[in-house]
Amino acid sequence: MTGIRVRVGGAEDLQDVLALERAAAEAPHWRESEYAAVVDGGESGYVRRCLLVAEAEGALVGFAVGKMAGDLAELESVAVDSRARRKGIGRMLCEGVIGWSRQRGAVAVELEVRAGSGGAIHLYKGLGFVVMGRRAEYYRGPPDDAVLMRLHLAECA
Repeated sequence: MTGIRVRVGGAEDLQDVLALERAAAEAPHWRESEYAAVVDGGESGYVRRCLLVAEAEGALVGFAVGKMAGDLAELESVAVDSRARRKGIGRMLCEGVIGWSRQRGAVAVELEVRAGSGGAIHLYKGLGFVVMGRRAEYYRGPPDDAVLMRLHLAECA
């Protein structure tokens, strides 16, 4: 896979984002209106959100959603097409959300991830996130604990 490009997602990407998200069992399953709200009102108000998408060979192969409230950001969702995994796309998307957060004055980025998602936890640790705690039985379908992680942006300048 060559020519991977990460960019800000728009309304024209929503159907592809939904299709990719629905195909990824481990992704949080949001309603289309929730993604549309990110695109339509992402940079307004106290809570700001962004949708980043990754394209390769003319197709959407991943996306990430970030959120900021005050000076704290959250990496809400990252999903990569199963055929495009292990090519650095997830990392590129995470770095995009981290950069977006830093540009808007965030001091830290937080996330929660399924305890059973060893690959994702490894990726996040590689980006500098540290485990802050755990929420027992947080996820449903399939049931799993949530691992809470945080990246202090001042420590990873």
